[in-house]
Amino acid sequence: MDSLPCGHIAVAAQRRMCPHLNAEHDQVYYRLLTGRGMDYDLVCQDCAGQADPAATLTEVCLGCAEAVDEDWSDVLGWRGEPEIRLRDAELTGTWTSRASAAEPLNPRCLAPLPDGWLALTAHGLVHLGATADRPVAARIELPAETPRQYLDRVHGPALHTGPDGRFAAVVTDYGRYGTVLDLRTGRAVRSLDRGAYHEETTPFPFAFLDAARVVTATGWNRLEIIDLGTGQSLGGDEPASYFRGALTPNPSSTRVLDDGWVWSPVGMPRALDVGALLRGEEHEDRLTFRAYAWDQPVAWVDEDVVAIQRIGQDDEAMIDGVELYDARRVVRTGMFAGPAGPMWGFGGLLHVSAAEGFEVWDPVEGARVGLVEGFRPQAHNPVTGAFAELRDGVLRTVADIRWPAVGG
Repeated sequence: MDSLPCGHIAVAAQRRMCPHLNAEHDQVYYRLLTGRGMDYDLVCQDCAGQADPAATLTEVCLGCAEAVDEDWSDVLGWRGEPEIRLRDAELTGTWTSRASAAEPLNPRCLAPLPDGWLALTAHGLVHLGATADRPVAARIELPAETPRQYLDRVHGPALHTGPDGRFAAVVTDYGRYGTVLDLRTGRAVRSLDRGAYHEETTPFPFAFLDAARVVTATGWNRLEIIDLGTGQSLGGDEPASYFRGALTPNPSSTRVLDDGWVWSPVGMPRALDVGALLRGEEHEDRLTFRAYAWDQPVAWVDEDVVAIQRIGQDDEAMIDGVELYDARRVVRTGMFAGPAGPMWGFGGLLHVSAAEGFEVWDPVEGARVGLVEGFRPQAHNPVTGAFAELRDGVLRTVADIRWPAVGG
């Protein structure tokens, strides 16, 4: 084995470096994308300004590459372009389209039901069936609150539904209050309040675990699991120094991704073990940290692997795409460029409501495998796999989606 330009006799790292970083590891640098997936090399600030930064690169050992690329605070940004892999194939499925007078208050106010969809409108809740709309008799009362603005976050209602359609929750994203309704009676069964400490920074932390159990914030830094059928608390954690964020359960609701933050501020997505939380044990692991970046689209690929949108560790130096994390092993397993927009996981694939339309991505290949232009769903049924869009007086849905075999 020959000596590498870094002076070490070792196996060469996948990433190359400019000689200035090789001589002095502790300096700011850029990640220079190679155009092959998300592969990148490392160049100092001076070399990044050259006409051909890649011309300066030399091989180095793994230890030298890691010594430079281990401190996210030294990264100035990206240079070059990632490879976005497109393997689009034709989608087949059952499409429906019909007129609807219901107008959701915002894109977060459409949610699935076993026999259709539920919309929160200016006139209340509306059941959207296969052929007609039907008002739902339910009294929604939330305490008044004065919105506080944080960056581009939009204070307003969001609608959640349980898998069997009995319970629904109306919460105030980037606000303080919420309520849970029994749709059979139209009555409120639980009031929600997470307190008034920087609530404007995150969506209301709430999710259904199953037909009757929910996990919700009962303070800015505390979660509790509640049985809606009995009204009893099943368990909760001790207050932490962590602002709870959007909650996304995995398919079996054994884990929940909490996309919150800590001072200074730093986004810190955490994977919660629901069983451990109920037993009062240590129950969460930090998957990564991202300066000034949280509240990103999130979706579970399977029971263990979760996809978090945007690649990088600083809000000012990130690329559209996803990072994949194994929540059981607490390790990043991959990343690929491309996905940007509301995202759901189903059948081992990632489904994205993007600017161009409805995209399907295969996380194994790191490629887009399908696109339906002009269809931008706002809601997904995790039980049936159906997607729905309600815009401009038209309800469009697709179910029984089939794509050619992917991931092989």
